[in-house]
Amino acid sequence: MYRAIVALVFMFVGQLAAAGMPDVSFPSIDGGQIHMSDWDGQPVLVVNTASQCAFTGQYAELQALYDAYRADGLIVLAVPSDDFRQELDSAEEVKEFCEMNFGLDMPMTDIMQVKGADAHPLYQTVKDITGFVPKWNFSKILFAPDGEVIATWGSRTPPMSAPIRRAVTDALTRQ
Repeated sequence: MYRAIVALVFMFVGQLAAAGMPDVSFPSIDGGQIHMSDWDGQPVLVVNTASQCAFTGQYAELQALYDAYRADGLIVLAVPSDDFRQELDSAEEVKEFCEMNFGLDMPMTDIMQVKGADAHPLYQTVKDITGFVPKWNFSKILFAPDGEVIATWGSRTPPMSAPIRRAVTDALTRQ
């Protein structure tokens, strides 16, 4: 009986890992939709962001990380959120702020909830699978090319830190 349960667990986990990117979409800050499934086969770093936070300077490092690894296939997705009451009032203001102050050209969603009962389905799925919930702005989730969550970091881990660059490099070799 024990072996059958273990076999089922491994089969289920294997199916999750082989399932590809989560089949969710976000409204894009540019209009239209961002579909995570469009990035099957590529690593994706998802970061909940805010424009009026002590960590807002991390936008510069997020862009630097994206610039350093985008040719290799890395996607960095910024998810503005007002869950911690530090975001501007509208998506238009967020977009203008990020372009003017940080020259961002990475994909960015509209303002989303990332925690609680109304969290975006991606964040709900990550919570259900890993237990990870952003505790503050600029929390990071790295998805492997097959959609598996391979690492999470809190706000205090800068995007260009050695642990994140190492995990991104490892994820890129899994393509």
